Amino acid sequence: MTSGRMPAARSPAADDRFGRRAFLASGTRLVAGGMAAGLVGCDSPSAVDPHNPSPAVSIIVDNDFGGDPDGLFMLSHFLLSQSVELPLVVGSQYRDFGAADEVPDKGAASVAKAAELLRHFPPSRHPPLVAGRAGPLEDSGGEWHSPASAAIVREAMREDREVPLFYACGGSLTEIALAWLAEPAIAERLTLVWIGGGEYPGLGQAPAGPAEPEYNYTLDPLAAQIVFNQSNIPLWQIPRNAFRRMMVGMAELEEVGRTGALGHYLHGEVAVAEQRLAPLLPRHVFNPGEIHMLGDTALVTLTALRTAFQPDAASSDYELRQCPILTEDGSYEANPAGRLIRVYTHIDGSLTWRDFTAKLRRAALA
Repeated sequence: MTSGRMPAARSPAADDRFGRRAFLASGTRLVAGGMAAGLVGCDSPSAVDPHNPSPAVSIIVDNDFGGDPDGLFMLSHFLLSQSVELPLVVGSQYRDFGAADEVPDKGAASVAKAAELLRHFPPSRHPPLVAGRAGPLEDSGGEWHSPASAAIVREAMREDREVPLFYACGGSLTEIALAWLAEPAIAERLTLVWIGGGEYPGLGQAPAGPAEPEYNYTLDPLAAQIVFNQSNIPLWQIPRNAFRRMMVGMAELEEVGRTGALGHYLHGEVAVAEQRLAPLLPRHVFNPGEIHMLGDTALVTLTALRTAFQPDAASSDYELRQCPILTEDGSYEANPAGRLIRVYTHIDGSLTWRDFTAKLRRAALA
């Protein structure tokens, strides 16, 4: 087996070289007879099955599952995607919005919620779960490590991986920052895709109402500043103006609720979240209506729903920018020496939703 050491995704050209290598390696494995994938609906794990391919991407998922239910939709979509392997799922901390959120360990609460979701999937699709820190780095008391960050380092530094490794983060950057501080070499092994950060001047409009820092950034500003200002981690950023467009109609979610046990569970989680948040947040922040936002599902679009030839997230749009200095208030300062990062301006939400609902229907019929 060839070495799993992977180049950093520092430019589109580097991404393309990496993508072609993964595609060719995948083709070689198929000709040789396939790999034992152990995925849903495969009677013979070693058989070459076009509906049950060997992994095309490996994705570490990091999300505040105990907060908004969009993370549960995202994780479900990954688990329904048979060319995706999930070597690790991190449950991260989130903000208190009311008495229901006042638990001492938010990381553990997120893991418990992810474990609840996994009951709707066969054991062969149960990835390892690990809890992130209970709170942000500024409350660390000088403890710059965690079991989750150690697990991330172990997974990133594996030498047997032959497909791209993404770190799909839909919450705070706490654990990936800790992992990089512990082992900077992980920057050569993965690409961070982050839902978070405010609008860039000229690339998107801030939400109406009082100006507020973006939520995921506020969960751990220090961790975000480490990733942006100190690290060399390859970064694809999906700022607020882009992920806010991942909208689905409540009528569509009602249809999901009628699509098997998993769909019923997910629809119920949205209903519970809306009932919980509506009395706790001002109207300019949360006003239930005809639409629900599933922002974290953009992580699936950019990592799992890639083109087969010259693999990339070709249905979504981005600009290459020098990574800015991220300030304490969440704004950006120009940094001509910054590494090139992708800043996404548009995510193909239509593809994402069509693919998810088709896979949900397929799973319900299995």
